[in-house]
Amino acid sequence: MNHSAAPTVVVLGSVNMDLVTTTAHRPAPGETVLGSGFATVPGGKGANQAIAAARSGADVRFLGAVGDDAFGATLRATLDGAGIDTTLLRTLPGPSGVATIVVDGDGENSIIVVAGANGRMTDLTEAELAAIEAADILLCQLEIPLETVTAAAHHAGSAGTLVALNPSPVQPLPARLWADVDLAIVNSLEYEQFSSTLGPVAHVVRTLGADGAVYRGGDTELVAGGRRVDVVDTTGAGDAFTGALVATWSQGAAAALNWANTAGALATTQLGASASIPGREQIAAALAENR
Repeated sequence: MNHSAAPTVVVLGSVNMDLVTTTAHRPAPGETVLGSGFATVPGGKGANQAIAAARSGADVRFLGAVGDDAFGATLRATLDGAGIDTTLLRTLPGPSGVATIVVDGDGENSIIVVAGANGRMTDLTEAELAAIEAADILLCQLEIPLETVTAAAHHAGSAGTLVALNPSPVQPLPARLWADVDLAIVNSLEYEQFSSTLGPVAHVVRTLGADGAVYRGGDTELVAGGRRVDVVDTTGAGDAFTGALVATWSQGAAAALNWANTAGALATTQLGASASIPGREQIAAALAENR
């Protein structure tokens, strides 16, 4: 395990191309509405969280898969451009993952994800297992096959690597996965879904959207209040929070919670997922304003 000043975070997860449409209101079933804008923005929960962790100062290595299409090349270049180690990022035959996102006038969104190459990440290589073993933190989500996440978490736990899980999108999870999770990062919906299984997890962070976030660890509870910002697009705000949290986790739960809470709020002030993730200087400046 690495013990340098910058924590080594291995992110095992999805990378997608987000197809983002903006409109005054999201269409009801059978309704056609006029959009006001369209953009292709690199995303995917895994990639977004990896970029957020890197922008908050972590040494990040990404494990995942892109397709051999034009999107795949762009997605790899985006991760490289964020300073993320992509030497183990696979290129698989077929399409990359995509997400179709509709953002309304209030900044709220609806999302459809098609897994593409992410869904074909069904095993772990020896090199990937070695990277997990050498990391300080393994960060996972649920946009790649569940058996791969479960195997990675178990290997990390056996090696003394801290396992952080953002259990999204919500789905039934085996007890053997929860047994290896040290840190769970959940929103209110996920918290309700998994409330009966979160008990044994040592550290649980619950995000509350505009109302901030709460940490629970043992007998300790910490609260980070909501931050007032001009919301443009909430897409990726949870990912910005999660990546920032794991990047600063070694500084203690209180400091990490406040840092991540600020990162998540700032991410809502710009359109898109990865494009809206703030860097260290921007987060530090926002925190300083509140002191």
